Amino acid sequence: MAAYQTDEWRALCEKFRHAEDLSEVVSRKDPENNPFRSKYKARDLLNEIHCSLKKTETEEEGGEADNEADSESALTVDGEPENDAEKACAGDSPTGLRAARLAVLQYYLGVNHIETEELSAGEQHLMSCMKLIDKCTITRENVSLFIQARNQLGILWAGRDEIEKAQGFLEKAESMYLRYMKEDGQPPMDLQDFFVVEGDELSQQEKIRRFEMAYTHTLYYLAQVYKNLEQFERAGQYCHSTLQRQLEYKQFVPLEWAINAATLSQYYITKTRYMEARHCLAAASVIATFAGEIPSEAAANESEAECEKREELLQKRAEIARCWIKYCLNLLQDAKKLLEDNIGELDLDRQEELKRAHRNEEEEKEKGRKSAILFGSSETFDSICSLEEKVISVLPLDFEEARAIFLVGQGYVAQAKEYFAMDGHVTDHIEILQDHSALFKVLAFFEQDQERRCKMHKRRVDILEPICKDLNAQYYLLICRQLQFELAETYYEMMDLKLSVADKQDQQDVHTIKMFNHLCSSSMKFYQMFLDSIRSPEGRFPEKLEDDLLRPALVAKFHIARLQSKLISSNLAAQLENLTLSLESYNFVVQYCEEHPEAKKAVETELELSEEMVSLLPLKINRIRSRMASTN
Repeated sequence: MAAYQTDEWRALCEKFRHAEDLSEVVSRKDPENNPFRSKYKARDLLNEIHCSLKKTETEEEGGEADNEADSESALTVDGEPENDAEKACAGDSPTGLRAARLAVLQYYLGVNHIETEELSAGEQHLMSCMKLIDKCTITRENVSLFIQARNQLGILWAGRDEIEKAQGFLEKAESMYLRYMKEDGQPPMDLQDFFVVEGDELSQQEKIRRFEMAYTHTLYYLAQVYKNLEQFERAGQYCHSTLQRQLEYKQFVPLEWAINAATLSQYYITKTRYMEARHCLAAASVIATFAGEIPSEAAANESEAECEKREELLQKRAEIARCWIKYCLNLLQDAKKLLEDNIGELDLDRQEELKRAHRNEEEEKEKGRKSAILFGSSETFDSICSLEEKVISVLPLDFEEARAIFLVGQGYVAQAKEYFAMDGHVTDHIEILQDHSALFKVLAFFEQDQERRCKMHKRRVDILEPICKDLNAQYYLLICRQLQFELAETYYEMMDLKLSVADKQDQQDVHTIKMFNHLCSSSMKFYQMFLDSIRSPEGRFPEKLEDDLLRPALVAKFHIARLQSKLISSNLAAQLENLTLSLESYNFVVQYCEEHPEAKKAVETELELSEEMVSLLPLKINRIRSRMASTN
């Protein structure tokens, strides 16, 4: 090092710092019409430093040749490195340090070319860097460069969709880190340490921070690679580790971290790992607050910066709220699957059995996994735990537990709708409303009082029907179909509930009959709207239904048939008309399946019942005709 504590060396170090400043700071303000101006200037400085080092190397090697007539034998006797790669391994010798510095410069030039979208040149520089150090053992002097060069090559090849090649570089970087920490573990040299004058070296703490940050990047990139390779379990593990390390070493942007954690929660939900999902969401909500308070509308109107900040904070927190909604909804739906019998009703015997055994088992499983997933430091841990306590992470087994989850989800629905309003966010707003409806639907499953269940379904109608009426089917056809079908199903469920209540009564009053008929008619109306949306512009129903419409369309026809036969009327002519229309709809299902045998599998149960009704209804129709004839 002593040979480099000269004015010339100080100038080179200053030039290196200037290149870094140009690349990392000044470049952010480059004009749109010349976005890489500062990075090109940084590249020129790096090339100048590289030339200076190569010139010094040539001069010193020339001097050595003049002084050593038997240089070839001296190399053999003294073990002097014979090429750049070996020189880079030569520890603190001037030639070894110079070769290592050349490798560092190749790394920075590679990154510079990649950032200016010159990928082939960037790859060449990075490979030159690798060539200079690849024969070296992993030491404090080179381990950080080892890892960062491979990180960059991993990113480069992933960008070219060469995912397995990227995987190779990144997994090698990971193994290097683990090996170094096992064999040494002391703070290694940072890349900047190769271009500093004595006394300006980084602190040990800063060296550790930068080294750990490089490894965190390795894990982050590996998470993306495994996701692209559809190794989702590994991708989730690496993403979780990345988030943990970012918090531990304070290497995160609050909103970005929060969104990544919330996104990871959705993966855990698909694996029914609700404890992990809840922890991710609680951490996301807490860390998002680190981004600051949401500016008021008045402040946003006065300042463009405040307006952008307000927009970003509202959007990200609304996105996290939507992830909470999915958590609550899926937790309830998975519980429903566990508790329902073969006709979709609550199995009371199974409920009692699970209450006795299931809860303790689930809580024990959680304890075993909990220590591995925890996020946060001492200042955030309490806040995260406090938020977690507001909602359980095990499947609810009765109405009270389900209702507590429902209320949490409903609270996040209100929060999400504040940003994703109908004006400007039509699709998002409707998806939130559909989730709200689904929350009521699954809560109704846990309710044993049929009148209260009916009221919950009525809330679903109140949520969805106004939107369905106002939405333009020309622009939102798929969404309109979804809403029409769900409203038809909701009215259908309400009809079934009212029918079940009426069956327990000796006689129905006029109001009950009127309500029952209204539910039947409303369900039929929305089923018919759905079916009409399938027709061609000329009004023709397709001879062959598309795969995604096959089951919904035939189920709609089947339900219309049943609803028509359920309408209550004391008028024989009206009864005859209703049953005739019902028979036509049942016949449609049967005939379609006869003409398209592949459709039978999609509607096995409905087809069997339709065939039965096609044989029974004519008898009922004939009896009514006979009664009408005898009356006349």
